[in-house]
Amino acid sequence: MKKLFGTDGVRGVANVYPMTTEMAMQIGRAAAYLFKNGNRRHRIVIGKDTRLSGYMLENALVAGICSMGVDVLVVGPLPTPGIANITSSMRADAGVVISASHNAFQDNGIKFFSRDGFKFPDEMELKIEELIFSKKIDSLRPIATEVGKAYRIDDAVGRYVVFLKNTFPKELDLTGMKIVLDCANGAAYKVAPAVLEELGAEVIPYGIKPNGTNINAGFGSLHPEVISEAVKEHRADLGIALDGDADRVIFVDEFGNEVDGDHIMAICATDMLKHKKLRKNTLVATVMSNMGLDIAVKKAGGKVIKTAVGDRYVVEEMLKGGYNLGGEQSGHMIFLDHNTTGDGMLSALQVLAIMRRSGKTLSELAEVMIPLPQVLVNVRVTEKKDIMTIPEVAALIRGVEDKLKDEGRILIRYSGTEPLLRIMLEGQDKYQITGWAKEIADLVEKKIGGK
Repeated sequence: MKKLFGTDGVRGVANVYPMTTEMAMQIGRAAAYLFKNGNRRHRIVIGKDTRLSGYMLENALVAGICSMGVDVLVVGPLPTPGIANITSSMRADAGVVISASHNAFQDNGIKFFSRDGFKFPDEMELKIEELIFSKKIDSLRPIATEVGKAYRIDDAVGRYVVFLKNTFPKELDLTGMKIVLDCANGAAYKVAPAVLEELGAEVIPYGIKPNGTNINAGFGSLHPEVISEAVKEHRADLGIALDGDADRVIFVDEFGNEVDGDHIMAICATDMLKHKKLRKNTLVATVMSNMGLDIAVKKAGGKVIKTAVGDRYVVEEMLKGGYNLGGEQSGHMIFLDHNTTGDGMLSALQVLAIMRRSGKTLSELAEVMIPLPQVLVNVRVTEKKDIMTIPEVAALIRGVEDKLKDEGRILIRYSGTEPLLRIMLEGQDKYQITGWAKEIADLVEKKIGGK
């Protein structure tokens, strides 16, 4: 069981264990040790978002990596997918991202990409932890010319801008489009406006003045109401909101209505099916995606495969099955034909290309999916017991499933961080599924509920 790494790297309040400079240095030393496998010079890319604590953790990681005889390429503030791209394009041995994504500024995190641009698998994270806690490498201290060097890559933003523009069809541009863009005062504050403006769009920017403490604060994908109001005020064609590290995106249409990740996956999957570009006619989503997505993709001649919650699991399934499109309701979209991880701006460009090619507005494209009513009820529990081993609860759940048939579903899972059981129902009749969800919740609370 992992002690430091969670579902998306190491994360916590900056300057509080485990997000301390001492631990960052140890993580850097362990990662550097793992990648030294010959006499050649080895290189690790380090990038970050705009948090104040990024300076502190960046310097600690650089020190740790260089102390093990590995060179560092520092790129500064850059979206997480940009760091993955730079890592693979520069043939570096690994990439490090210092970011806590959509969390508040006082948090921070450290996550890794392999040289191919994909996130570290669990076994690599476990190896880093084993090296740190066993103190196996404490005595390894290269000296003289064997110590690593640190270099700053000044053109990283420009490289990534060019990469993103190259994912947009050469025969198209954005001339005449008015786009509201919210960068959450995060890592994309330079990249995102540049990409859209260079493709010809009129950009109305928000959240492009980071000060170290305002990342995600009232802006970005967690606050779509900002671009919703701005789109209506400026009569824009659409709004695009990124999160702090720009690996996810949420849209609003020309009327200011939110268009979430499920709708975007439906738009992209059905368009790719139409042009025979969706590999194996399959989209990969998570169990949290609305059943309306399954219906829309099936109607277009494709199918949806579901994974556990987390973009890592989506990517793993895509690689295993040979699929090229996947994502989450929250706005993580992975286009494996272009990049190795969720990329908010890349996703935005794919949607804009579909709008341009089809001549349709975002609201018209979003009509491809009609979401089923969804109800979520949380029950606090005293133990995380397999719910289907409680006879009365299991019988009630099976009874509801029989009533739903193929027109709805039940998803029951425990929270990964709290003593909560999450009961989610989807179906055609919201009043009906609300009653069933409450009935299941009441019975669970009676059996294993806690205050």
